[in-house]
Amino acid sequence: MIVLRILKECQLTNNYKDMSKRIFKYPLKVEDEQIIKMPLGYQILTVQIKDNVPCIWAIVDDKEKHIIDCKIRTIGTGHYFDNHLLDYIGTYQLNQLVFHVFSNNSPF
Repeated sequence: MIVLRILKECQLTNNYKDMSKRIFKYPLKVEDEQIIKMPLGYQILTVQIKDNVPCIWAIVDDKEKHIIDCKIRTIGTGHYFDNHLLDYIGTYQLNQLVFHVFSNNSPF
């Protein structure tokens, strides 16, 4: 009831801007580098395992026409890597292995 009242108040006062944002799930492959196509302006929230598959969840504008490449790097624990220009997303465990996921908006 409280949520409905708040939404109604927002509609009456016109305080909300854009209701086209949604949260989408993007499955990942277990590989070092990959590209995920996402709408321009995406915001990655987390990485987790769902049904034994690593996935990222992101806020996206589903009305955005421009689709861009989101470059994902997955690094296993103990592996060497260059963290220059990498943004940490999160860590997941799959079977006995632990992986750390980063986004990279520079060319591979």
